[in-house]
Amino acid sequence: MMNCIIIDDSKMARTALKMLISQVEFLNLKKECMDSLEGFNYLKSEEVDLVFLDVEMPGMTGIELVRNLKKPPLIILVTSKKDYAVEAFELNVADYLVKPVTMPRFMIAVERAKELFDNRDGKFEMDEKDKGYIFVRSNSALNRIKLTDILYIQALGDYVNIYIPGKRYMVHSTLKSMEEKLPPAKFFRLHRSYLVALDHVDVIEEGTAFVDKNPIPIGEQYKKDLLKKLNLL
Repeated sequence: MMNCIIIDDSKMARTALKMLISQVEFLNLKKECMDSLEGFNYLKSEEVDLVFLDVEMPGMTGIELVRNLKKPPLIILVTSKKDYAVEAFELNVADYLVKPVTMPRFMIAVERAKELFDNRDGKFEMDEKDKGYIFVRSNSALNRIKLTDILYIQALGDYVNIYIPGKRYMVHSTLKSMEEKLPPAKFFRLHRSYLVALDHVDVIEEGTAFVDKNPIPIGEQYKKDLLKKLNLL
């Protein structure tokens, strides 16, 4: 069960979100806040797992609220405009919904938040004796992953997705931390959001690397170093 709140100055928007939340069995709505200040004060004193947060509010915007929280809970931004998508990405929010919010799109957002919530205790550990594998903690289980099985790693805010053939692990770690712990001869950062296993890069074409048939964008600033890493003839 995830305890959530709504922060939105529009009564109509709050009502619409309440109806959507009531249809999701793992969401428990604790409070409705009419502005950012009320939400800020509530978050300082109460345990909240997820916030449905409007962006444009008088006094303090939703973006400003998130930036003022030392340890923000999971955030799903809800706004009538698409203009804040870049800022939302920089704030590492769970998702970004544009009003009017439909039930299918709402479910995608809350399922994504639930996955992050369920893996909030996940850890990444490198075995010091044998550098040929890592341990990934998912919920209560430790999973051993061979480094040679890792295809690529994708950043997702304060989490990363580790992709191996036929499976994906979500881990509470940053891409920078993963990059520092994995052998640089085998793994390369070719985009601010992607770290790839060089041994699994099959094709590079027009600014895209294909890893096990998955297209991975190559950032402009990484192209030169990538070419140095490759065994070019």
